Amino acid sequence: MLRPLALAALLFATPATARNSAPQPVPIEDRIPAARDVDFPGMMTLKVDATDVQQAIFRVKQTIPVTRAGPMVLLSPAWLPGAHSAAGQIEKLTGLKIGAGGKPVRWTRDPVDMWAFHIEVPRGASQLDIEFQFTSPTKPDQGRIVVAPNMLNLQWNHVSLYPAGYFTRRIPVQVTATYPEGWVAVAGLPAKRQGRDYVYEKTDYETLVDSPVFAGRYYREWKLSDRVDLNVFADEPGELEAKPEQIEAHRKLVEQSAKLFGAQHYDRYEFLLAISDELGGIGLEHHRSSENGVKPGYFTKWADGPGSRNLLPHELTHSWNGKFRRGADAWTADFRTPMRDSLLWVYEGQTQFWGYVLQARSGMVSKQDTLDMLANIAANLDNRPARTWRPLIDTTNDPIIARRRPKGWVSWQRSEDYYNEGLLLWLEVDATLRKQSGGTKSLDDFAHAFFGMRDGDWGVLTYDFDQVVATLNAVHPYDWASLLRARLEGLDARAPLSGFDTNGYRLVYTDEPTAAFKNLQKSRSQTDLSYSLGLVMGKAGAISAVTWDSPAFEAGLDVADTLVAVAGREYSEERLIEAIKGAKGTNTPIRLLVKSGTRYRDVAINYSGGLRYPRLQKTGTEEAGLDRLLAPR
Repeated sequence: MLRPLALAALLFATPATARNSAPQPVPIEDRIPAARDVDFPGMMTLKVDATDVQQAIFRVKQTIPVTRAGPMVLLSPAWLPGAHSAAGQIEKLTGLKIGAGGKPVRWTRDPVDMWAFHIEVPRGASQLDIEFQFTSPTKPDQGRIVVAPNMLNLQWNHVSLYPAGYFTRRIPVQVTATYPEGWVAVAGLPAKRQGRDYVYEKTDYETLVDSPVFAGRYYREWKLSDRVDLNVFADEPGELEAKPEQIEAHRKLVEQSAKLFGAQHYDRYEFLLAISDELGGIGLEHHRSSENGVKPGYFTKWADGPGSRNLLPHELTHSWNGKFRRGADAWTADFRTPMRDSLLWVYEGQTQFWGYVLQARSGMVSKQDTLDMLANIAANLDNRPARTWRPLIDTTNDPIIARRRPKGWVSWQRSEDYYNEGLLLWLEVDATLRKQSGGTKSLDDFAHAFFGMRDGDWGVLTYDFDQVVATLNAVHPYDWASLLRARLEGLDARAPLSGFDTNGYRLVYTDEPTAAFKNLQKSRSQTDLSYSLGLVMGKAGAISAVTWDSPAFEAGLDVADTLVAVAGREYSEERLIEAIKGAKGTNTPIRLLVKSGTRYRDVAINYSGGLRYPRLQKTGTEEAGLDRLLAPR
């Protein structure tokens, strides 16, 4: 028995003498077989009913052969090429039932990998019979809309499982899909149509996932070359009315791409293009196809400006850069292994570069609009103060860190800058090649050397940083490694603009927006005052962006605010612009009434610099390097 004083001392021990509970961690056990480069024994079959366009539900029946009893793991694709992150929508896989020999087989989800299902294969079983539904989004807040009344986008990774333990390229699969009556379906994977059913060519699971489908009621096809088709689906048949010169620009895109790279890494290539305000937008690359979604007006409002016409040049370039040539740390043997994105400045950055070059070379977008679009990119990055703390290479982690969710302070957080700053980096490489070689070499030579081998090969040829440098040195010797590392790893308040300066142009600001700037504002329903107040306005006065350390930032504005009034009068874009003009060269602040939630406040922005819009200004009179870069071959 404890004496009373000893008991009291124990009960009222001070923190200095007491010991808190200190558990030990439960070890994480990986019970999922690693992928092996061996053949899977047997052929999976997959049947997808895609006819429920009202509720947007895909109904799946699948069989997977088994050769022995015991533990087995089935996987839903998680890490998806082109998404650069674990983007598999496992939460939408519902109603999962697994059977063998007419009897149910119990499944349990892995406690760590949520895309994995553990089962025990019963004795005597020869195959697993699987049923489930993929309940695709019916509202944008659930994810991208993939089913609309007159079209759909079927991605096989959402409607299939696969056995763990094998490279996905070693798992055979046979697929049948059923679409609504009267619809046409197109994919990079060939199929035979049998009424509403499409029976797809037997293939491997990796190729299947790389071969999504667009299907719809209103459809038109144009042959762009002996290997390439343009397949267009629309909400309304009127959106399919393309003029001959518009299709000719698409033909020239294919022609200019083949000339640039010197080889084609597909047997056939299908542009899948949806013109819709009901289906969610997309731009996703594949070896033999690309998924592209644009708003109505792609053909019918062609004369209004470039709109979304950069999308197809970008995605086509990915057939070479990203699909055929891929960073070694991004290639994985299955869809469970995490991808590492350290080379996205090549994968996406150089694709962004060639997308803009090819849009000009093909006539998809005029040279002047292309120059103006490049000015927008340069100005945006040159006014991004996050460059002083976060290097470009770290933004390659953004697809995993941020999962492409909205950000409150993009100018201070940075985003996936490897796209557009990667473009500027490769423009600098092009300018340096031209300068160092006396105008005899350019990035075209790199593209031909790096991508232009093995015509028709639509496998994957990986590379690393040293191979990129070695190819550049083979084009023309220079300290490329130091240049690339400085741009990737360095911190600088200014964007890398020497690609313009050395190639005969410079970034300037004027008080009138370019036609391309106006078109971009209109297409995004915004008023972009980034380079004056540091504000981007959305509809009805809602603030969609505030530049860090800008006049608007110093006045305390953020993206939760809405402008209600300008100088005592109801807000309008015109009144705000007039207020900026009126304050130019004065000491008079711009006065705003701002609403945030249920609260109102008066805000004074001290800014007298007037309107500022970016454009590129030529620095000489002769043809410059940038002129030659954008000229058709």
